Order: sequence, then C-alpha cells, then structure tokens
Amino acid sequence: MPSDEQISHRIEQLEEERELLRRDEGTTHGSVSGDAHRLEEIRVELDRLWDLERQRRALRDAGRDPDEARERPGDTVEGYWQ
Repeated sequence: MPSDEQISHRIEQLEEERELLRRDEGTTHGSVSGDAHRLEEIRVELDRLWDLERQRRALRDAGRDPDEARERPGDTVEGYWQ
C-alpha cells in the first residue's frame, strides 16, 4: 500500500505530465491521438489516486488504519457522481 506521501507525489507527477501534454496540444510534437489517449489514461489514474487518498483520510478520521484503503478500478471510480 502506498503511503500518503507516495500518493501525493504520484498525483503531482501525473498533473505535471498532463499540463505538458496540454501545452503541446496543437504543436507538431507527437501524435494528437496518442496525446488524447494518454490524457485519458492520466485522468482515470488521477481519479483512482484521489479516491484512494479520500479513503485513507476517511479511515484515519474514523480512527481506523488508513492502510485498509484499497485502490478501486477505473471503471468503478469513473461511475461516481461528481
């Protein structure tokens, strides 16, 4: 189970990558369809990590072990109401 710090670090990495890809949109760098596909992968992975972070916080707030939190599949977290 990743620690809170590891989760936060991974979120930061993905957000930086997402910003680079968005900045490069419309330029001649790389494939537009490849960038769109990667942006979608990043979006789903970020949703999964934010869900895991929220689970860990809720468990901690309830006096339980945050390591009880489990990563959920992308199709599960993508089905949540925002």
